[in-house]
Amino acid sequence: MVTIHPKILERDGKKAFVVLPYEEFVMIEEELQEYEDLKELRAAKAEEADAPTVPLRDAKKELGL
Repeated sequence: MVTIHPKILERDGKKAFVVLPYEEFVMIEEELQEYEDLKELRAAKAEEADAPTVPLRDAKKELGL
């Protein structure tokens, strides 16, 4: 979990903006990118769930490894 230290700025008495230290912003950005990558991986795995497979030993034999 990322610990952040936000500074809340108000406009007309209502919360309007959040200011973060740059390092925290970069950490959040990286975490969000990793999350997006994970979602894409899960979607790809689900899409290929019923695809035919080849055992590793057969693939090695076929490739001459």
